[in-house]
Amino acid sequence: MQNSQAIQFRGSDVRCHRWGLILAGGDGRRLLPLTRKITGDDRPKQFCAVVGDETLLCQTRRRVSRLVPRWRTLLLLTKTHESFYADRIAGMSSSSVLIQPCNRGTAPAILYSLMRLSEIDPKGIVAFFPSDHYFSDDEAFVRQIDAAYEIAAFRPELVVLLGITPETPDIEYGWIEPGIPLGNPVSKSVCRVSRFWEKPDQALASALMERGCLWNSFVMVGYVNAFLNLARHTIPDLVNSFESIRPSLFTTAEQAAVRDLYSEIPAASFSEDALSVHPDHLAVLRATGLGWSDLGDPNRVLSVIESKGVQTEQRFKSRYREKWRPATPAGVSRR
Repeated sequence: MQNSQAIQFRGSDVRCHRWGLILAGGDGRRLLPLTRKITGDDRPKQFCAVVGDETLLCQTRRRVSRLVPRWRTLLLLTKTHESFYADRIAGMSSSSVLIQPCNRGTAPAILYSLMRLSEIDPKGIVAFFPSDHYFSDDEAFVRQIDAAYEIAAFRPELVVLLGITPETPDIEYGWIEPGIPLGNPVSKSVCRVSRFWEKPDQALASALMERGCLWNSFVMVGYVNAFLNLARHTIPDLVNSFESIRPSLFTTAEQAAVRDLYSEIPAASFSEDALSVHPDHLAVLRATGLGWSDLGDPNRVLSVIESKGVQTEQRFKSRYREKWRPATPAGVSRR
């Protein structure tokens, strides 16, 4: 990576303050039985060509590049996965790559990113993108996220979530229950968030689907300060821990400070410990036709492969069916 210091960004056009943050630090444990048999090692699924010729991370970076320029795209990685991504970040500026020493869940990853970004562009509007999800329609995805950026700019106090119109009453996804319409001029499909339902049972999932609830894609857009305010209300101790290392950011002391901090903080999920706790700070944009999947288990991978058509099915499906036999996942990652 190329070394660089933090340069505070200035610009008058709100579009110039758009940032993208790709979350690529997860361990991918739920899909590990499949990815281990495909690659022969324990690489997380974002570093695997699970669907198509590109890794999921490469697909995500390409998709995000249509929304924000590469120099305003940050990549969050985990040191323990270095052998799987080292060649991918060669030549990137160090200010664009955040490497956490170990995976402590999405809340620390997001807070570390926000602390750094607030030093670069305090007026930034940032979208968080999981690196290991699949979207069949990139055009529709770009339109929806562009709308989410505009909604966030119009309502700077809110974090806007991308809610996926469900196809089935899935019990493995988190669900968002929309509240009253937001009355936003950008889109009539945006509402307040009433509450979250994390991995409901089958009866509840069916009821949620019938009353118009949405899958939580964990794609989120909002001002840096909107995310930090939400975190201060819900996970204040963790925020304070990261605030304590702010003076070390973009200095030679940063790596050691982050390493020491991660050795002390508990694992935390931004979805369960922040979003679910304080929905008053949230809005949800209803999205349809994106062909979204979190590829959380081998059956979902096979379903996506089948949906991509005969050529892809012939190329990949037989390989997966040969290499994978249903088994209980080794663990479940927390978003």
